[in-house]
Amino acid sequence: MNNQRIEKIVKKLDMLPHPEGGFYKETYRSEATIKKEALIGDFSGDRNYSTAIYFLLTSENFSAFHRIKQDEIWHHYEGASLYVHVIDQDGVYARYSVGKNLEEGEFPQLVVPAGCWFASSVKNEDAYTFVGCTVAPGFDFADFELANREELAVQYPEHKKIIEQYTRI
Repeated sequence: MNNQRIEKIVKKLDMLPHPEGGFYKETYRSEATIKKEALIGDFSGDRNYSTAIYFLLTSENFSAFHRIKQDEIWHHYEGASLYVHVIDQDGVYARYSVGKNLEEGEFPQLVVPAGCWFASSVKNEDAYTFVGCTVAPGFDFADFELANREELAVQYPEHKKIIEQYTRI
């Protein structure tokens, strides 16, 4: 793993540890907001039109299953490809590969629809991935729910193995 490169990215971009794993830095939050009354869904207040972050993950870690109330678009920038593990609202599991190897079925962008449980992991061992995430309406931690391993496994017993692999609590 290129620890010097990882340290350089984290330091240069002033990234912080993310609660779900990895490092992040918010890079954009629109000034304009959408009023709560105009939002579809159960939002606790107004939301910015859009937000964006940098996100860095190493193969020694993972981004734990969580869900948010908004669509999230992943963008691959550098490093190894990223697996994004998604359990949709119908309980269907899919693993997507976000990267630049189009010949192997990867795509540089992926949309995770609102309300889906999702986790991510670096595709290769001894590697890192540097991506960006854009959320609309804008992200707010009030919309973030970290999965509980036992509760999620009860809800989706057919996915127990992957849930155990990508949860912490």
